[in-house]
Amino acid sequence: MSRMNLKRARETFPEIYERIKSQSPEHHFEFNDPFWVLITTIMSHRTKDEVTDRAARNLHTRYGTADRLSEASYEEVLSLISRVGFSKVKAQRVIDAARIIVEDFSGNVPDTIEELTTIPGVGRKTANVVLADAFRKPAIAVDTHVHRISNRIGWSKTKNPEDTEEVLKKIIPEEYWLGFNPMLVEFGKVICRPIGPRCGECRITEFCEYYGKLQKEESSKKKSANKGKK
Repeated sequence: MSRMNLKRARETFPEIYERIKSQSPEHHFEFNDPFWVLITTIMSHRTKDEVTDRAARNLHTRYGTADRLSEASYEEVLSLISRVGFSKVKAQRVIDAARIIVEDFSGNVPDTIEELTTIPGVGRKTANVVLADAFRKPAIAVDTHVHRISNRIGWSKTKNPEDTEEVLKKIIPEEYWLGFNPMLVEFGKVICRPIGPRCGECRITEFCEYYGKLQKEESSKKKSANKGKK
């Protein structure tokens, strides 16, 4: 199925946005300090939010600052974040990120995507989360929820988050960028779930290509079943 017409996507976006917002719980932010937003987001890949937040709290309680985390032992950091996905890789990444912030950026998290993505383990999604959630700079962070929901609705038909981000920037007015990721994250948890999406409860089905496809498949099955009875 091809991507939704760009003109239609732009025209219908505000209505879709408001309906999604009405079904999305308020997103919990564990930190708003740029450094700890960065560290938390580095650990968040393929990890449930509650597990990520607990690990981030462990690090924050034990170290508190970029200086102290940069000097932490790998074994101790690993023990504190052991429940996050790929913890062995991420333990070294958060130590390295802290060291780079201290040594290369004088202890201050940079506020540009170009500088943020020079830090190992920081891709565009993580950088955009830091820009939007910590610095309040307009940015669209595309994680698995945003990528999945955008493709289901028909805003995009992309295979990777980077391409999804570029498409969304053409559709979404900049004044909606802040808060867009957290809203879709929550919508993706409670309604547009990866497995077993709650289409029967969803308020945007009339705009959703995924739902339209399901309806056509169901209609086709009924027709086939009726033919078989004749």
